[in-house]
Amino acid sequence: MSDRRPAGWPARATIVEVGLRDGLQAERVSLPTETKLDLARRLIGAGIRHLELTSFVSPRAVPQLADAEELVTRLGRPKGVEITALVPNAKGAERAVRAGVDGMVVFLSASESHNRKNLNRDIERSLADVAEVTRLGEAAGIPVHAALSVAFGCPFEGEVPLDRVVGIAEELAMLGIRRLSLGDTTGMATPPLVRERVEALRATLPGLEIALHFHNTRGIGLCNVMAGLDCGVDRFESSIGGLGGCPFAAGATGNVCTEDLVYLLEECGVQTGIDLEALIEVARAVERAVGRPLPGQVMKAGPRLALHPLDAVATARG
Repeated sequence: MSDRRPAGWPARATIVEVGLRDGLQAERVSLPTETKLDLARRLIGAGIRHLELTSFVSPRAVPQLADAEELVTRLGRPKGVEITALVPNAKGAERAVRAGVDGMVVFLSASESHNRKNLNRDIERSLADVAEVTRLGEAAGIPVHAALSVAFGCPFEGEVPLDRVVGIAEELAMLGIRRLSLGDTTGMATPPLVRERVEALRATLPGLEIALHFHNTRGIGLCNVMAGLDCGVDRFESSIGGLGGCPFAAGATGNVCTEDLVYLLEECGVQTGIDLEALIEVARAVERAVGRPLPGQVMKAGPRLALHPLDAVATARG
């Protein structure tokens, strides 16, 4: 299907599955560790090779992720799979290092309001935390990447100026960050904003690897993915079944759905290395585990060429 790939799009895309972290943190109930382990192993079995498994935040703040150490330790280091975790500060990083993650993701927001809600501190203090985490990561031989929340708009402040996003990215780069994920925390991104921000970062920081993390709050998550592909971005974060939502941002709903994203990419000739049929089965298992319908579409309809017997529906009369 390579002939279907639009000009300028990458031949292959990396999918980072964040559902067990970003997805489950917003659920009202906490899944048992055994269930999380089963889902993680099934995701890996479906071809997921980059798994953001959990977050080493305070269990008081996000009780759904209180089993972070046990989860990482028991899953171990599956061959060929990168296991990463979100860390808010040095204390969280120390826990993640002891648990044995392959990589750590520090995070902060592009607006002061959301940073205070999400991390209970200002951006300047968060950048100091990033410096501490990068030092810990370097000492432990564990790479540290960064995620910038509300990079396309803030639910409390509205528009987030482009120069602020670029300025924070420059600060992160000076601290040793080489990969930055732009987070669309409440689905405020649009294709023009995606192009604007990616192009500005590429012009200012050509050595910075950019990943994109969209939510489907306003129904255009995959449109934003396509805008990123137009810019040559080849790393996307998504959530199985469309789970997700930030508990510290009003109006935050589910992430772009992993199986919907894989379907889009593969149908457009962009390889992912992921078995879509197997991924759909994992999405259905997640839906059963959380006990509510999930927003993913491909898990309901199946792939484009999924066939059905003639007697599966009634024949029109008249």
